[in-house]
Amino acid sequence: MPTSDVPDVSVVVIVYNDEERLPRAVRSLLDQTLNNLEVIIADDCSTDGTERVARALEASDPRVRYVRLEQNSGGCSAPRNRGIAVARAPYVMFLDSDDELPRHACKSMLLVAEETGVDFVTGEVTRLFEESNTTGLWYPHLFTERRVVEGIAEAPEYFFDHLSTNKLYRIGFIRDNELTFPEGIHYEDQLFSAQAYTLAETFAVVPWSIYTWRLAPESVSISSSRHKIQNVRDRIGVARLIDAWFEERGHAELRAEKDYKFLRHDFRLYLGDLPFRDADWVAEFAEVVNPYLAEISDETYARLSREERICIHLLRTGRLEEASVAARQFGRPQLAPRAVTEVDGVAYWGAVAPADDADRSELDLSEWHLHDQILSSGRLRHELTSVSMLGPVLRLEIRTYDPIGLITEGAQASVKLAAHKTPLSVPLTLVPDVEGQYVSKAELDLSRVPVGKVGVATRRHPVVALECDGARRTDILLAKHDQPDYRATVTYHKFGIHHLRIQAEQKGAGRLEVTWQRSGVLKSLEPLGPYARKTKAKVGKVRKILAGNEGKATAYDTISKLPRKRSLAVFEAIEGRGYADSPRYIYEELKRRNLPIDVVWSYSGNRSSFPDDVTLVKRGSFAYGRALARATYWVDSHNLPYLYPKPKGTRYLQTWHGQTFKAMGFDVPSLRGASEMEKGRFRAAVGRWDALVCPSSEFERTFVPAFEVQADLIRSGYPRNDVLVRWAEPEQQAKAAATRQALGIPADRKVLLYAPTFRDAARRTGQSIRVDFEELAPHLSDEWVVVVRAHPYDRFKVDPELGHFLRDGSSFADINDLMLASDAVLTDYSSLMFDYANTGRPILLYTDDYEAYKGGDRGTYYDLEDIAPGPMLTTTEDLAAAVRDLEGVQERHAQRYARFQEMFCSYETGHASKLVVDAFFEGGTDD
Repeated sequence: MPTSDVPDVSVVVIVYNDEERLPRAVRSLLDQTLNNLEVIIADDCSTDGTERVARALEASDPRVRYVRLEQNSGGCSAPRNRGIAVARAPYVMFLDSDDELPRHACKSMLLVAEETGVDFVTGEVTRLFEESNTTGLWYPHLFTERRVVEGIAEAPEYFFDHLSTNKLYRIGFIRDNELTFPEGIHYEDQLFSAQAYTLAETFAVVPWSIYTWRLAPESVSISSSRHKIQNVRDRIGVARLIDAWFEERGHAELRAEKDYKFLRHDFRLYLGDLPFRDADWVAEFAEVVNPYLAEISDETYARLSREERICIHLLRTGRLEEASVAARQFGRPQLAPRAVTEVDGVAYWGAVAPADDADRSELDLSEWHLHDQILSSGRLRHELTSVSMLGPVLRLEIRTYDPIGLITEGAQASVKLAAHKTPLSVPLTLVPDVEGQYVSKAELDLSRVPVGKVGVATRRHPVVALECDGARRTDILLAKHDQPDYRATVTYHKFGIHHLRIQAEQKGAGRLEVTWQRSGVLKSLEPLGPYARKTKAKVGKVRKILAGNEGKATAYDTISKLPRKRSLAVFEAIEGRGYADSPRYIYEELKRRNLPIDVVWSYSGNRSSFPDDVTLVKRGSFAYGRALARATYWVDSHNLPYLYPKPKGTRYLQTWHGQTFKAMGFDVPSLRGASEMEKGRFRAAVGRWDALVCPSSEFERTFVPAFEVQADLIRSGYPRNDVLVRWAEPEQQAKAAATRQALGIPADRKVLLYAPTFRDAARRTGQSIRVDFEELAPHLSDEWVVVVRAHPYDRFKVDPELGHFLRDGSSFADINDLMLASDAVLTDYSSLMFDYANTGRPILLYTDDYEAYKGGDRGTYYDLEDIAPGPMLTTTEDLAAAVRDLEGVQERHAQRYARFQEMFCSYETGHASKLVVDAFFEGGTDD
């Protein structure tokens, strides 16, 4: 060995007839940052060129050893056991020949093992889907932090981590316990891992990826052979071996946790496949699995989701066709049953009343609150009953199941299919059939689906869109698994020939699927070889220069030298995301005065929030740059892109989008420590401002110096807060009522607006939504509806089981609409609290992570405990109690609330829009 006679880690690479991929796997080991390792290639008696390739790898690097089994074992166990037997290092890992290890895997795991002295270390797995070149993580909730676990009983959820390949084992632990992979059975990892977890006194968990599991599109493996009944028998067989081992070693108490893992992972895979199996297969499957399912306790079944319990119950009671129907709902919580039966006010799954107590228990849908749902969160189901083709026209017959009556008279429906950007939309007429069902027909002319200028190579799925009483939703379109495949050739442009395939998706819910492949001239450009690829790269580079920021900056610079159009103003709010924030109310004041100013609004996504009569320009487009270059006025609430210097003669009004609780600008360490170039860009961007709207003296004390603002200060309050100061006026009350109606909030319910800010390190993860709504609902759902407004940098979706209690407020571009409609607000560290204080209504703060937040990299200007206008809550129980006692909360916090208003609402008079227009636009409207 190059560094030591004894390697630090032995990695056993098992291989069988995989000469092409083996070098890639071995290379991922030889390139490890841990140099002192040995690579043991354990060949299960390959019959192709694997031996030749392996011996060449052995000859090329002294760290590689090749061992070959005398006969093929037909599985993974025997070659791994051979590797264990010959391993020379104190630690061992396993790698399959079609996978790879990330570069730092061995070293990072070894350091943890040596530091902690555990029996093994386990880490995250990255699943690489080769067809789409996308990745996913293996049970990421298990790998959120580095930890040492004192035995599996302390954290039985790690039974879900049953792979052997994402672990580094102490070789003494394996050999002392005579731990080997069981030969002659499949799913050997599961037994080996269950034994290792049970035997280990301690094991460590690391929150980084240490294994890359490559999933080929058409791979042939044990795990991809679930369509074989023998595969089912193997899975049941290894589960029984684990049970017997637990019993033998005196760990029978672990069986319930293993059973839960079996139902949620192993068995769930087969249930998800049921919609794609014929009746004979499902019958044989039930015969194989039901005896084992009968051994699992009722308490374990009770831990499953309602969808899983329904499906398993139908399977166990012989209602096999219904089980296949139910299985489509997994992971699709808005998918309805075909029918719901009500008995004594209780809703049950299916068209038949419960036959006995077991039926009543397992098919009870009370927890779904079906009759308290609204269109956006309720359950519907659209199934294709017939598919045919005539030329490029796809003819669809659809049956829609609406068992609880979400669809009302006047509903508009359509089928939509998108291949590029703009979808083709075809109207549907929903014809009532039997109770709770509609039938409809559609003809999709696939030659009319937009595919862009150079066509597409893509796979897409038609959807059904519904609009009803002002609410909208889009749902998947389910296909029969055995429907015929159709093919068509379509010419979209002069040279835009595409081959299309229409089929039923053979996974997931089983949607209808349309696949496009380029052909003709478009396709022929691809195989021209390296010269064509180089030419294409050069063309792409030129196009990027012309159409990208360089081209836009050049065009902008040229146009900005032209005289200003003195009547033109460009308005932008929340980075173009909608018609909202202070720019909206300034614009409406300009309209009220009928001033001769032509306003162009920028948009970056959905345009639906803008009035029909406004002129729009897409943010970042050439037209956007042209408008900025010619305009005399810029009005903005965030900061216009750095790309655009302010032309001479243009005046820039910055309204900003909130007061400051967390540190901003040069008070943020990351900007303070940035390069001089980056700090210069920031100063230049702020230096464009001619005027800044100020809501309070505190804003002047914090924000203004943090941004090094040199602009004139307009001490008017925020124009967007005018409606909050004057919330009691009839106009604002009408807005509140319209918002409640649009959200489907019953007249007898009060509204709690929940609007947390984002966490810098957890953008787009949903982790800023801290409240446990499932736990909160029983306390408040009889009186309250919670409207959740996630920050634009975060995400949220209503769980349909909580649709009776929750609403998603993200569709409202202007959060003022939600504040006006609310009876109280729940936030955390968001600047929304400063605006909401203008209403005088209760403010609650859910701050379970306050210590981490204020101690983060950014820091805060205030200790929230000193300024909070309401209680700081950290548990569901405290939150529920505060909401039920809002009068008491207001009384106890009255003085703090008044001081808070004095600090942060001191300039708010309800007439800020008028004051800003007076200050900024006076005398600037002449052409």
